[in-house]
Amino acid sequence: MNLSEINIRDPFILLYKDKYYMYGSRVGVQEGFDVYISDDLVNWSRPVSVFEKYDEFWGVEQFWAPEVHFYHDMFYMFASFKDRENHRGTAILVSKTPDGKFEEHSKGAVTPEEWSCLDGTLYVENDVPYMIFCHEWTQIKDGEMCVVRLSDDLRRAASEPKLLWKASDAEWAFDDTDNDDYVTDGPFLYRINNKLICMWSGFSKNGYCQAIAYSDNDKINGNWMHLEQPLYENDCGHGMLFQTKNGELKVIFHRPNKDTLERPCILDIDEVKIINAICDCDKLER
Repeated sequence: MNLSEINIRDPFILLYKDKYYMYGSRVGVQEGFDVYISDDLVNWSRPVSVFEKYDEFWGVEQFWAPEVHFYHDMFYMFASFKDRENHRGTAILVSKTPDGKFEEHSKGAVTPEEWSCLDGTLYVENDVPYMIFCHEWTQIKDGEMCVVRLSDDLRRAASEPKLLWKASDAEWAFDDTDNDDYVTDGPFLYRINNKLICMWSGFSKNGYCQAIAYSDNDKINGNWMHLEQPLYENDCGHGMLFQTKNGELKVIFHRPNKDTLERPCILDIDEVKIINAICDCDKLER
């Protein structure tokens, strides 16, 4: 399959042993996850199922945003599910291989039970695992980006959640619903020249967008600042960064943000431009 033929939301790419593994939210009935495999980022395998809904599983619908991280010699999938009580949370699955069957690892969601959450992502700092996730605007109106420390085995939360920022903290954030609702979506942490950044999505006046926040001390516990403008606008988002086999930095996100039309889009990204934008923001703050 050509990349342009693949119909998924929330794409995520893992490079492992010279092959690219791409995961994402199915379009249509969302009761499982697939992987697509490629040697060149252009030609991909047909989808291979890596997880399917089963009777004993706590999630019943809206299987969203799978990410797969290689950690301590195993592959861990962070994904969001909605339960029978209409709460959504992020759980962690595990597999011995990136294209094998994933099994339940955490017992239910690792996000707070009483919260509606989604889009958990793994971040490791000084050998300590953390999960950054979204506390949904559907519950609190002004969506939040939060972090929780995980147990070393990734089975449970090992701390109370901490607020990193609210969607409305970004100057470009736009009330897309006309009801003072602001969206946080799709966090992904990455280091560029030792600068700790977080790609995330929300809504600007130009629609669904891909944005960057950064920590002022380059650690997860820093104060998080926002670039003045989104990185990409015009109906695209829920992206992540990855390096190619040749060490090139790429971004992938879905576009457009319209049901049944979503496609993964891979672009080159300029690290220097991002660092310069961060430096410009720092000067303004001073």
